[in-house]
Amino acid sequence: MRITPVTPGTRPELAAIEAGIMAERGRVSPLYQVLLNSPPLAQGWEQLLTAVRNRNSVPALLREMIILRVAVLNRAPYEFEAHVPHALAAGMPSEKIEALREPGAGTQAGMFSPLECHVIALTDAMTRDIEVPDSVFDPLKPFFSEQQRVDLVATVASYNMVSRFLVALRVGH
Repeated sequence: MRITPVTPGTRPELAAIEAGIMAERGRVSPLYQVLLNSPPLAQGWEQLLTAVRNRNSVPALLREMIILRVAVLNRAPYEFEAHVPHALAAGMPSEKIEALREPGAGTQAGMFSPLECHVIALTDAMTRDIEVPDSVFDPLKPFFSEQQRVDLVATVASYNMVSRFLVALRVGH
């Protein structure tokens, strides 16, 4: 790790932030231990990621599919492994979890439904190319409301932030 993690309970001024993290996550993970070096960012990060993960209109299975795929594309194995249990709890079969590691995951029509392929295509475009062509975004419209499309894009964007932070600071290595 490139930044020394803050051991929970060692800095009284962080007690309220740590309590908020514990309330939402059940623990202060290595990611949050590093973030606690910047209290305003730790607090804001927790609020944003809690909204993305726990108050999102996208079904949990698709949300976890996005998170796993972003982790693969950004070479963030810590993030991938951290979300496997969430994906399993959301009902994702182990075979699909493993298939998300493959370069052409979104083209595996036999493995993934058409909707899942569209979500993977969005995730890949946003993560690899930043810009999303209409040919990738428009097929999502029949499946999702405007709020859900915003939540889809916010999930991909947020977990790109998470995985890039983890990789840059070597959290979980």
